[in-house]
Amino acid sequence: MTGERQRPRPFRSGASILALSLAGLALAGCVHTPRPTPDTRLPAAYAAPAGAALPQATLDRWWTSFNDPQLTALIETALEKAPDARTATAKLEEARAVRKGQVRQLYIPSTPLTGKASKTHTDILDSKGASFTQGGDSESYGANFDVSWELDLWGRRRAARQVVDNDLAAARFNYEGARAALAASVAQSYFDARGLAVQLDDAQETARINGELREFSTKKAKAGLIASSEADRAAADEAQSLAQVENLQGQLTAARRTLLILVGRGIDPVASLPVDATLDAAPPIPATLPDALLARRPDIREAQARLASAAGNLKINELALLPTLNLTPGVGWSKSVSPAFPFITESGATTGGKTSTTSSAWTLGANISIPVLNIPSLLADIDAQNARTQQAAIAYEKAVQTAYGEAENAMVQLAADQRRVALLTDGEARAQRAYAAGRKGYTLGLTDLTSTLQSEMTWRASRTALTGAKTQALQRAVQAYKALGGGWAPDALVPQDQTQQVSSK
Repeated sequence: MTGERQRPRPFRSGASILALSLAGLALAGCVHTPRPTPDTRLPAAYAAPAGAALPQATLDRWWTSFNDPQLTALIETALEKAPDARTATAKLEEARAVRKGQVRQLYIPSTPLTGKASKTHTDILDSKGASFTQGGDSESYGANFDVSWELDLWGRRRAARQVVDNDLAAARFNYEGARAALAASVAQSYFDARGLAVQLDDAQETARINGELREFSTKKAKAGLIASSEADRAAADEAQSLAQVENLQGQLTAARRTLLILVGRGIDPVASLPVDATLDAAPPIPATLPDALLARRPDIREAQARLASAAGNLKINELALLPTLNLTPGVGWSKSVSPAFPFITESGATTGGKTSTTSSAWTLGANISIPVLNIPSLLADIDAQNARTQQAAIAYEKAVQTAYGEAENAMVQLAADQRRVALLTDGEARAQRAYAAGRKGYTLGLTDLTSTLQSEMTWRASRTALTGAKTQALQRAVQAYKALGGGWAPDALVPQDQTQQVSSK
């Protein structure tokens, strides 16, 4: 075996190369694009009334504050089994796998081990004069492992690693945002179903009352106390209320099926999801400051990570102007077998017919690459990436402003909904008392059917308005919790997630 050290070929002009290198360094030093500074200023406080001081964990798992075991069970099931949750998990796993491959490419050269083998058969068709050419089979084998490793003199690898980490951080915040949105969707669908259940209960009660009024009016009409048209009118009102019952029954069944699909129980029967015909008061909203949105909202954190990633790519584009120095070590092995003339030994035996040569070699070299003619193209890439960085900064600003607007609007509207529920509750109680008095008077013959039906219509309209207001208040509370960044723990890492902070260096 033989070992040989192969040096790189000498440069044509060392002085010219040095001059170009210095020029590249000077150009790269001059090209430093100013990084955008997003405007993330927020008012000191919300215009909405201050919420209640609650533990931070309450905002992380806000659904527990409703004190509804069924709601908690549905949301926890959805976060584990729902298609949206499983899709978000698969996307995060994809991002982790991509990051793992990118990190390996940064630190481990992707150099293959190459090998070759060949066999050649030669027939001597004509030979004139003195010749030692021998026909027959020739074989050759070889293996090479040549590595190219860039010396990270300017921090390209470090900048690329930060971009990779920020991309994974953005994927992680997207994952958290998807799960938070899923929890809010389940809660809103659940309260919508409960509101329909209350309306169905009211409609069934209305149908029962209208049935009794029809019976009373029919008896009075037969006795000649009232006109038969009033009995027909009562029967028509009963039919209308029964039709409303059927309509609400269909809506409630559809809402329950939609909720089952949303939580990942789409194949379960509708009967497996009972819905109580009750609506409780909305829980208090935690007291938070606008600045907390910058840490609590997953969409803001994602926008911040994407801005850091864009800024990192801009730095990589700027570093591309600098020379690249690569080490190129390598090892090789080769063997060749060729036919040879046989010869007779002293003992008279014939030997030979094949000759074999085996050799090995190693090299240690380096090369430098200076993007002299590529400078205009690289400068154009820097301008393009700078524009993308500006877009990411604008998207970050928009995410902050949108988050503030959603949080304040949800809290203001929730406060209005709560005041509306209080007013409608009092009005519904008064309308119920008026209807009870009117129905008693009609039974005793003191009032006519028209007055009774009008008082009933007023009461039912009040109950319908109150049910709608309670449902909307509960859904608005869910919206407010989501807008404040609830539904996840910002300080807790997803298992196997190695990125804790977003870096924009």
